[in-house]
Amino acid sequence: MTRDLARLDAVEAVAAMKSGDITPRAYAEAVAERAVEHEHLNSLQHFDPDQLVRAAIRAFEENSAGALAGLPIVAKDNINTASMPTTGCTKALLGHTPAKDAGVIEKIASEGGYVGGKAGMHELAFGITSNNAVTGPVRNPVDPSLIAGGSSGGTAASIAAGIFPAGLGTDTGGSNRIPAALCGIVGFRPTTGRYDGDGVIPISRTRDTVGPMARSVRDIVLLDAVLAEESNARPESRDIGSITLGIPRKTFYDGLDRTTEGVVEAQLGKLASAGVRLVDIDLETVWPHNEAFGFPVVFYETARDLPAYLSEHAPGVSFESLVAGIGSPDVAGVFAHLLGEGATSEEAYRAALDEHRPAMFRIYSKAFEDDELDAIAFPTTPLGARPVGDDQTVLLNGEPVPTFATYIRNTEFGSNIGAPGITLPCPDASELPVGIEFDALPGGDRALLGLAGTIERALAA
Repeated sequence: MTRDLARLDAVEAVAAMKSGDITPRAYAEAVAERAVEHEHLNSLQHFDPDQLVRAAIRAFEENSAGALAGLPIVAKDNINTASMPTTGCTKALLGHTPAKDAGVIEKIASEGGYVGGKAGMHELAFGITSNNAVTGPVRNPVDPSLIAGGSSGGTAASIAAGIFPAGLGTDTGGSNRIPAALCGIVGFRPTTGRYDGDGVIPISRTRDTVGPMARSVRDIVLLDAVLAEESNARPESRDIGSITLGIPRKTFYDGLDRTTEGVVEAQLGKLASAGVRLVDIDLETVWPHNEAFGFPVVFYETARDLPAYLSEHAPGVSFESLVAGIGSPDVAGVFAHLLGEGATSEEAYRAALDEHRPAMFRIYSKAFEDDELDAIAFPTTPLGARPVGDDQTVLLNGEPVPTFATYIRNTEFGSNIGAPGITLPCPDASELPVGIEFDALPGGDRALLGLAGTIERALAA
């Protein structure tokens, strides 16, 4: 029975509970069994099986007609929950429980869903491995010796392992899409501002967003409708022959791991055979602007947004004590940089927002206009998961390359212009999971989700 329930996606689980085929209690108990079975992954930062069962019964009794009636989700541990600690997996916040739920959690509850556990993550969301020196590494369900990706690694691992059907992460430069790709699930970054950002431990107000993760596109559609409060505006399915995808060969496809390259090219070939029009495009001129925008904005806004979060949601924790308690060497190094010589000047910050971001958007939107694109398509990450502990460098085709910069290379640009992006698992990946991402124009979320559903079916055929 537990194995059967583990195979249900969120849509199926909600339908089964509404029909009475399974009870919310039985489903919650199955989740608890799977959580125990997969404890070795360290994907959950906070989990109480008794609390889970009580929450399941209460949520269904209060709203059995809701879109998420009785559905447990896992939430990244930087998203405020009043019923569980929210720690950012950093020492100064361990045990801290906020006074109220984040806005996205309130929306989940309003439709009969509930948070069943909090997911482990890269400390304070500043990294892509989820190898956390404070709370321990999150491990990949495909091979526990490998990273789950990050920073939303615990959410991705919990879903990929079948503990929870769906969940929430956050994405600043790839933190939803990277772990989704490395664990073999679907990860969605919405247009920045589409979802309520209140009550989330921040990195950058300009780049941060909550994002759903699941094992199917239709589950992402379900959660997106709730989080965006657009339940009556579901995306329409697309005719596969009407889709045009831009293929940005330069940079996005440079220096790929040979396995990743072969798998992604096979997916593109399958889509072309199904009738998708593939157009080579050139986005090379965005990269100088991208470099002048990404980290300067993060460094400037973190130094202001994080203290503001603490003042409102954790007034007993000072910014100084939080920084002093950072345990992960890579994260401590970032904070030393952003508070020291690497601090961004007001002039560089204004240039990033007023000059470089508009320039990136003009280049990107022109490519869509010139070739009548529906989306661009590229490998979510240049390589698959690598061993836990390879925090500084990883091997790419036998050569050491910087871990963070390599994994985030393809995902960062979309976040910098606030564009929606969705990564799908490649069904033909014979070894480690490989993700293929599709990005659209900002505001094109529903159309992108409709396109992703069509492509998911085509790739599985």
